[in-house]
Amino acid sequence: MKREEILELVKQYYAEQFAQKAFEPGKTMIPFAGRIFDEDELVTLVDASLDFWLTTGRYAEEFEAKFAQYMRQRSCMLVNSGSSANLIALSTLTSPLLKSKRLKPGDEILGVAAGFPTTVNPVIQNGLVPVFVDVELDTFNIKVSAIENALSDKTKAIMLAHTLGNPFDLDAVKAIADKHGLFLIEDCCDAVGSTYDGKMVGTFGDLATTSFYPAHHITMGEGGSVLTSNPLLKRIATSMRDWGRDCYCDPGCDNTCGRRFKGQYGDLPQGYDHKYVYSHIGYNLKVTDMQAAVGVAQLKKLPLFVEMRKANFKKLYAGLKKYEEYLILPEATPKSDPSWFGFPFNVRENGKFTRTQLAEFLESKKILTRQLFAGNMTRQPAFKGVNYRVAGSLENTDYIMHNTIFIGVYPGIDDERMSYILSVFDQFFNTIH
Repeated sequence: MKREEILELVKQYYAEQFAQKAFEPGKTMIPFAGRIFDEDELVTLVDASLDFWLTTGRYAEEFEAKFAQYMRQRSCMLVNSGSSANLIALSTLTSPLLKSKRLKPGDEILGVAAGFPTTVNPVIQNGLVPVFVDVELDTFNIKVSAIENALSDKTKAIMLAHTLGNPFDLDAVKAIADKHGLFLIEDCCDAVGSTYDGKMVGTFGDLATTSFYPAHHITMGEGGSVLTSNPLLKRIATSMRDWGRDCYCDPGCDNTCGRRFKGQYGDLPQGYDHKYVYSHIGYNLKVTDMQAAVGVAQLKKLPLFVEMRKANFKKLYAGLKKYEEYLILPEATPKSDPSWFGFPFNVRENGKFTRTQLAEFLESKKILTRQLFAGNMTRQPAFKGVNYRVAGSLENTDYIMHNTIFIGVYPGIDDERMSYILSVFDQFFNTIH
């Protein structure tokens, strides 16, 4: 049987197995996020599997080139998750190749406690010290007025996520980083397609990260990437991802440099095989080519996905604005155009209902909700005994921990589902009057 015949059957399989079911209000679940795909993803996935090239291959190379172009970066390095991307990005800055600028154990990394833990975990895993600054209640991003007072002579980098797709104040943060000679890592895992001052997020810092988990803007099932336009950081990040090796040959390739048996490295014998020279304490965090194949198909849909997320956010904002007596609605950071991951809002403290009661009502109507990830990371069990520093008050962070939820804006929420979501909010607020 020819490959073309197999792929044609895959299209038929998709049509039979993944036909869209009719929406039933109150019965059909409306997730906060989810994968959106068609026959193209199945075809590319099977096409890659028929090659039986089980590690990084032609589809990974294609994705890295096209995604780097989309994100306005020179280089994209695929990894197996957004969490791994954050680990590689932060670990890259510990490389001895950075000489006096390298991060060393005990150095401080500025961030926030209101977010996802894997933006902070790599700091701890590298023997560095996270420093937590409070956030704003409307943008959910770092309070820039508090940054300068949080700095010390040990502060060497800033690592922040664009919360739920909303860019943090890049003008202010970048200015502080430049003024004090700090590295800046942008966690764009929730923010692919967001822009600030007309420029793509991820292009302001030294390194950026993304995630391709099913909940994110595009998916490979599992997967992520590290992006940079700095050739040295690209070299280090690739080494960190690929076992820490010094060699840059692609899998299955040998002697790209023409000097495989001619170098002198460390205390190794002269001419030791360069493929087995290790310049970093690294990992193996590559993706398979089957994952990358799904990503290639998804990438074609990304511009439409971004526009649909923006449109759904606007519909929710317009529909919920009449309830601002009870809700603090999210605001885009000035100069930004977010590609929203979700629609977050704070429940104002009032005598009629709590965040939990609203969340339970929405969930009872099959509208899934989520809290803002870890809430306040310093209160999480995993952070007991961890060496960190809190700069000032985390008052807003605690408020978010108690009062914030978010619901979905992903492209699977069509007009019918959106109308239902808004009607459920109306039902809830009608019951409290």
